[in-house]
Amino acid sequence: MTAPDLDSLRLLVLVEELGSIGQAAASLGIAQPSASKRLSTVERRLGLVLVDRTRRGSALTPDGRVIAGWAQRVLSELDGLLDGAEALRTQHEAQLRVAASMTLAEYLVPGWIGELKRGDPGLYLGLEVTNSDQAAELAREGKVDLGFVESPGSLPGLASKRVATDRLVLVVPGSHPWARKRRPVTAAELAITPLVVREQGSGTRETVDAALRKAGVGPAKPLLELGSSSAVCNAVIAGAGPAVISELAIVRDIAESRLVPVAVEGVDFGRELRAVWPAGRRLAGPAAALLAIAVRNAKSR
Repeated sequence: MTAPDLDSLRLLVLVEELGSIGQAAASLGIAQPSASKRLSTVERRLGLVLVDRTRRGSALTPDGRVIAGWAQRVLSELDGLLDGAEALRTQHEAQLRVAASMTLAEYLVPGWIGELKRGDPGLYLGLEVTNSDQAAELAREGKVDLGFVESPGSLPGLASKRVATDRLVLVVPGSHPWARKRRPVTAAELAITPLVVREQGSGTRETVDAALRKAGVGPAKPLLELGSSSAVCNAVIAGAGPAVISELAIVRDIAESRLVPVAVEGVDFGRELRAVWPAGRRLAGPAAALLAIAVRNAKSR
């Protein structure tokens, strides 16, 4: 025996409720001949006569009324399943949505999330990894509960809290002339030197440009734009050119002599890493817990 399809079960229930195949067909937006054909198919599949067809019209047989009652229960259970699944999905999506800039997502946020999950193993968390501009915009629009950014400037429409401090470092490969330079590179030298940089919208790129402007020598001169700290480091190691990158990203490469840090004179590359959320909104639940973890870890660094 082959089970009837759900649309045919709905048709059968409507015939019982409305009293005719024609009205049931109209309610479903199908032609009456098509409705009659569907009911005939159900009868063949179940091996039962469900509809009493006469010149005066059609009505369900006693067997048809029993089957229609069971069909109504099946459809109600299906509706309950779909409603429950939607509720679970919405609950999951609403538990905690986070966006983080590349550097934070690579080097800090996973540890914070791990600590949060240890305290609440059942927590469903979604993390979107993007650049600082996009993370801030997602938070501003309420598409995430909490964002983590590296941008040095003001953040209109957002409340913020410092969660870490960071410092950008000028790095070159060991074969570069600056690797053997005895005096620091000046701000002017750095400004006229083509650099491997992050893309526009990156907090690291904004920090470099802002620091050079503050030093009075203008923004960085891009040689190559890349979308992540790892890609920048690999390009520098391969000899593409110097870069100014987060110290979080270069610890291992410096320790293993793949990159050489170079002092820069007259430029402050320090920065704050911040959590952001919509202005006027009070953080609560998992979002507040994650922020507290991030702030606590910042104090211990």
